[in-house]
This record gives sequence, C-alpha cells and structure tokens, in this order.
Amino acid sequence: MVASLVTGETSISRKTRLAILITTMIALFVICLISLCVLTWRRRRRNLEKVISRTYYSFSENTSLNDTELPLFDMKTVISATNNFCFRNKIGEGGFGTVYKGKLQDGQLIAVKRLTNESPQVIHEFMNEVCLMTKLQHRNLVRLLGCCVHDNERMLVYEYMSNKSLDFFIFDEQKRASMDWAMRLDIILGIARGMFYLHQDSRINIIHRDLKAANVLLDNEMVPKISDFGTARLFTGSQVEIATRTVVGTHGYLSPEYAMDGKLSVKSDVYSFGVLLLEILSGRRNQGDVNLIAYTWSLWEQCELRKLLDPTVNGPQPMLDLLRCIQVGLLCVQECPEDRPLMSSIVFMLSSEIPALPPPKKPVICSGTWPIQASIMATRSLNWFNFTTLEGR
Repeated sequence: MVASLVTGETSISRKTRLAILITTMIALFVICLISLCVLTWRRRRRNLEKVISRTYYSFSENTSLNDTELPLFDMKTVISATNNFCFRNKIGEGGFGTVYKGKLQDGQLIAVKRLTNESPQVIHEFMNEVCLMTKLQHRNLVRLLGCCVHDNERMLVYEYMSNKSLDFFIFDEQKRASMDWAMRLDIILGIARGMFYLHQDSRINIIHRDLKAANVLLDNEMVPKISDFGTARLFTGSQVEIATRTVVGTHGYLSPEYAMDGKLSVKSDVYSFGVLLLEILSGRRNQGDVNLIAYTWSLWEQCELRKLLDPTVNGPQPMLDLLRCIQVGLLCVQECPEDRPLMSSIVFMLSSEIPALPPPKKPVICSGTWPIQASIMATRSLNWFNFTTLEGR
C-alpha cells in the first residue's frame, strides 16, 4: 500500500515536472517569437532610415522615419497582394517604374508603385512623397496607405483609383461625352478644394509644382484626388516666394515666372490650376498647334465664350456658371503672380454666386512678352501614375 502511494506521488511529480517543462518551453518560444518580430521590425525601420539618410529633404534635414507615422508593408504582403507582381495586375509603367493593382487579405484594393529606377532624383522624390503624404489627409488628395522597403526594393502603396486619371477622360472623344456639366464643375471644385488645403489649410503648407490632368485621379464616384507629390515643396507661412535652380513640372502648365526665372510660389500652382480648369471645360490640351490660353482670350474678347465649352457636354449648361468658370480660369493665368487669386478665393468664386468678378488682363502667352514659351525645356516630373494605362487603377 505504501509502495503504491509512493509510486502514485512519483507519477504525479513527473506529470507536474512535465507540465512545467512544457509551459516553460511554450513561454520561451513565445518570447523568442516576439523578439524575432521586434528585431525584424527594427531592421525594417533601419533599412528605411538608411534610405532616408541618403536623401535630402526639402523641408528638413533632420526628419526621421518615426515622424512619418507611415505603416510599413512587408514584402510578403505586397507579393501576395499583387500575385507576385503578375503581368495581369500591371496597370501602368513609366520612367520611375511600374504600377500594379493589388488586393489585400481584407479585400481592400490597392495600387503599388514599384521603383525600378535607382537614380538619386527618383529616391529623393520617393522619400519626399513619403514624408509629405503622411502629414496630409483630405477628400481630394489620393491616400497613401503605406510603403515597403526591402533590400533594394522601394514601393509606395496607395488606395486604388478605379477610374484612372482625369486626362484619360477629358482628352478622349468618347469618354468625355459621359462627363456632363455638373460632373465637370464638381471635379473643378474638388481640385480647387484640394489645392486650397495644400496651400493654406493643412498642418504643413505645400506647393505641388506639377498639377495637371494626369496627376488628378478619379475614384469610382468620379471624385477627383490630387496625386504625385514627389516634386512638391514645403514652404512656411512667411515665405512668399522660393528661388530654385531646378524647374520641374510639365510643359503647358508652368507659370512664366517659374519657367523663366525659377521663382516658385503658391501662385505657380494657381497658374497650373487655371490651365487645368480650361482643359476640363474645353476637352482640349494646352499643347500643340493651338494654345488654349490664347484661344480662350480671343473668345473672351469676342464675347463668344460659349464656344469654349466641349461640344460633347450634354444636359443643362447654366451660362452664368460657365462664364464664371472661364473668368476664374483667365484670372488664374495672369502674367503677374500678384494678379492671380489665392486658392481660397478661387473656391469661394467657384462655389458662390458673386455679382461681379475682377476683369482679367490679357494673359502673357498672348501678349508677345514670353516668346520662347513653345521651346521651354523644363525638367519634367514623370508622374508615377502617368503611364501607358492597361486598365483602371
């Protein structure tokens, strides 16, 4: 009997020791797993910090990754979302790399910009976009969901825009016929509100520098989203003008003082907005044989502004709204930056029934004081979304 009791106690003791051993092993495994996750996270952070350390920030030399508050996607997640960057998921490509459509595990659709160009300019624009976009949030700005840095891979992850870019619609004879007056006005107002936010209403004040139809994306409800902040510049409230040696932007949208003298200000963006507004109304590019600004001014002088409106526009076309939009567009492309309105005034003029707007002066493009407009060679910012599009993104 005593022997059986001893045997029983020994058995219980062994089970207890075994349970303790198993519990300890599980605890050690969990600790090791957590440690591995922390080390992996820190290594990813260090990798991105190394990229940052090689890049000059236009707004602060001491900006750290921790200030960006940007989610980091690991490589496995991006590979899984894009089906290992499958050709069928490719939605565009250009000077900086390739854009892929992807789908996260929760079903969210994404657009992944994958850099293949390793030039210092590309890396700078990558980091500039990362650091600026994390501080911006507005209905009319494209949303940056995160980034991925793995070895030599650098990628930006955005919300997916199913209706591609604005130029895909307004410069296509068939597609622009689906854009009635109300839709065009909503798009113009949305872009204006987004630019007002960048210039005056966000935590930081930003000059976009490359506002154009290709840099405005459209969601499934045709809400405009301003994109491509790679060449954007930060400025302080006390700065009226920034002098720069490198002119970046797109021919046809550059203001004269910026293109000729490198003088950059929010009024440079206002000029670009004015050109874009006239393009949306007319369905014409401000490039090629007929200069859109000169054409608009000639119609203004002849009191035949209705001829500017794209003939494919169907439905009601309130004449007063059309005239107001054209007048605002002409005010935006004035020769002197001081004569151009601020984006806050533009939003007000477009959304309110103001009895009288200031009369525009003859734009510089028509006056002969800027004769080399057609031959300006600017360092063009290649929009990562401005690609040969294969499908919606």
